Amino acid sequence: MERHRAQMIGFVLALSIFRVAHGWGIDGHYTICKIAQSRLTGAAANAVKQLLPESAEDLASVCSWADRVKFHYHWSSELHFIDTPDNLCNYQYNRDCKDENGEKGRCVAGAINNYTSQLLGYESSSFRAAYNLTEALMFLSHFMGDIHQPLHVGFTSDKGGNTIDVHWYTRKQVLHHVWDDNIIETAEDRYYSSDVDVLVAAIQQNITNEWADQVKDWETCGSTKPPCSDTYASESITAACEWAYKDVSEGSVLEDAYFLSRLPTVHLRLAKGGVRLAATLNSIFK
Repeated sequence: MERHRAQMIGFVLALSIFRVAHGWGIDGHYTICKIAQSRLTGAAANAVKQLLPESAEDLASVCSWADRVKFHYHWSSELHFIDTPDNLCNYQYNRDCKDENGEKGRCVAGAINNYTSQLLGYESSSFRAAYNLTEALMFLSHFMGDIHQPLHVGFTSDKGGNTIDVHWYTRKQVLHHVWDDNIIETAEDRYYSSDVDVLVAAIQQNITNEWADQVKDWETCGSTKPPCSDTYASESITAACEWAYKDVSEGSVLEDAYFLSRLPTVHLRLAKGGVRLAATLNSIFK
């Protein structure tokens, strides 16, 4: 395990010069992991601290690692999303969780299940020898964010909005990038003093107050324990249809009407992602 940690320290430092934003972008993933870190039990917080690279300040500081690592681990690229049939607006694991070659389980929902299973062996010497649990933690934390971004469970034909060209106010973008970055960045500029930590604090306050009676359901998803990756994916494709894709076509100009009506969904998905990541880690590390 120490060998793996040493390798990861160098690897994270080597990648730190790149700022590549995919799947919520850096601030979205940071927000989810910050929320999660604040909700960890003592046992989970200690396990996370033990597994993180020594160079990492906290979980949030490496929450975008899985995007940067795609330059090195090309096999991981297809684990960040799920392609669903166009316009059906539903998700089925057996139908949709596969890569472009048809290999089952290679999607973000399958990846969450896989890395959760690896981390459940945290106290087993055989698991610690067989798997790099530092990487498993960072992949799981990132993918829990990705699966809550609506367009990471999008339509096959447009690759989750990546081929739909729009204008975000006056700036040309693709629809996927609007949801990864632009809505969050615009909100930060207008309402949160251009400070992601102010955004995090605002969402945490809503979790404690406005959404307090919903949190238990978010954590359990009607199951005995998290993660509930199929529930997360089903919620995202529903949100994609109801909010991300709705009233958008090639060349659409998305301004205040779109931004103000979609921002509550972004806040909610970030909150759910953070709460559920914490619940999952608390369930793993007891």
